[in-house]
Amino acid sequence: MASNILKRATSSVLKSRVESFLIGASRRSYASVAVGTDIVSAAPDVSLQKARSWDEGVSSNFSTTSVKDIFKGKKVVIFGLPGAYTGVCSQQHVPSYQKNIDKFKAKGIDSVICVAVNDPYVLNAWAEKLQAKDAIEFYGDFDGNFHKSLELGKDLSVALLGPRSQRWSAYVVDGKVKSLNVEGAPSDFKVSGAEVILEQI
Repeated sequence: MASNILKRATSSVLKSRVESFLIGASRRSYASVAVGTDIVSAAPDVSLQKARSWDEGVSSNFSTTSVKDIFKGKKVVIFGLPGAYTGVCSQQHVPSYQKNIDKFKAKGIDSVICVAVNDPYVLNAWAEKLQAKDAIEFYGDFDGNFHKSLELGKDLSVALLGPRSQRWSAYVVDGKVKSLNVEGAPSDFKVSGAEVILEQI
């Protein structure tokens, strides 16, 4: 009987170690974004969906845009936020970029991009409500893989939002991160606004 107990205990320990290894390997399969990171290499097979109406989605055969097409050969300012229609995102984050768009253009920025873990139809309606589509390009990280690849995902189940993203911003040149700002909490708005990143360009 003691032998059977030992076998079960050993099996349990081995199973736990294997599971821990697999979990660790899964976590390490994603690149942690930082200054100097090549976003295209960190998220090589990831695509985003540009904000659009359902009819536009149908007419484009529900096309996606690769991360490479978004960043390669361009100067891009990108900011990520927890979700469309949420408080800080609507009242502070997007407006900060919207009102400074001419300053970004004067610095030679090709695109100012907002990305969120939302479908492109919700993002489209939100962008239109904010009257921001002419200034900012909105992309839906529809499956969350973009943020997972950069380790910028955030579980906001406690706020009934499920898997979302951190609140962050980055200045990216030809796919390489030149500056990165990540808020301490998704509700914070201290370092990811337009005014901060304008000083970093």
